Amino acid sequence: MHRVRTTPALSPPAHPLQPIKTTKYDMKKDGSILYLILVFSLVNLIALLFSSQDNRHSRQQAAAEQKSRSLPKPAVTTDVYLPSAMTFAGETVPLHRLDVREALQKELIVNTYLHSHTIQLLKNAPRMFAVIEPILKEAGIPDDFKYLAVIESNLNPSAVSPAKAVGLWQFMEGTGREYGLEINKEVDERYHIQKSTEAAARYLQKAHDRFGSWTTGAASYNAGTTMLLTQMAIQNESDYYNLLLGEETERYLFRILALKQIMTHPELYNFDIKNTHPIEKTTTVKVQGPIKDWAEFAQEHNISYKTLKRFNPWLRKSSLLNPKHKTYEITIPVHPGDYQ
Repeated sequence: MHRVRTTPALSPPAHPLQPIKTTKYDMKKDGSILYLILVFSLVNLIALLFSSQDNRHSRQQAAAEQKSRSLPKPAVTTDVYLPSAMTFAGETVPLHRLDVREALQKELIVNTYLHSHTIQLLKNAPRMFAVIEPILKEAGIPDDFKYLAVIESNLNPSAVSPAKAVGLWQFMEGTGREYGLEINKEVDERYHIQKSTEAAARYLQKAHDRFGSWTTGAASYNAGTTMLLTQMAIQNESDYYNLLLGEETERYLFRILALKQIMTHPELYNFDIKNTHPIEKTTTVKVQGPIKDWAEFAQEHNISYKTLKRFNPWLRKSSLLNPKHKTYEITIPVHPGDYQ
């Protein structure tokens, strides 16, 4: 007997538009998922924003560093080198004393960072010292006194101070005559490099004989012999470093010492001067009578009137009467073409 298999009847499929029943659990679950999605998105957004800011900051920092590397490095101002020992004209400078060290350091700072001024001195010094040094040596004056001329006139033979002191060694009219210089309307030997140096040597030797010290003699060049002797008597003191003097005279020797130190060791103070002014070769022409016109005289010697006065600033007029027929030596450059 055959059995007939019967297939269970299938339930009809749900209608596609038939609403699905949602429980409270399902709604809560869906809300949690949505919340997590929102939180995750917000975290990503915040991370993206911070990452963007970090990238922008990194780019700005990199640009700033690149710009910094391309700019020249600023100069660094440093303290100056202070020597542990110094002498002036063979006399020891007492640098063991605090006040002396500080006074010297002050002048070293002033002249080290007075760049254009000190550079000009370094460039001009070889030319001027070539004239000054042999005259001081011949007169028995220590070589260090050439630095006195440096601080007096900046090595300018035509310098004139507000007090009317004139020339390389800044002689007043009366003092110049006292030490043998001719000074009148036509000739003023305070402007004469050689003759004024010879007069300065006579003054300095006399000062040394009076004070027994080159250091004090140098101070007297600024303060005057009478004033210095007066202060020595009042203070019962003969040592320059122990005297209470006016500011200019108290600084005077330290200015000399500072320029000596800097000009002797410029590399220690960051000066590197390779092209100094050349030493000019000259000859002399003797004049024993009047000169009607110095311009004509100059042309006769193949130079200009300006060049004549450059080498002879002591000639103060455009002519020379010379009634006593005194002999004058006129300096003329060996190579006139260098000035035309």
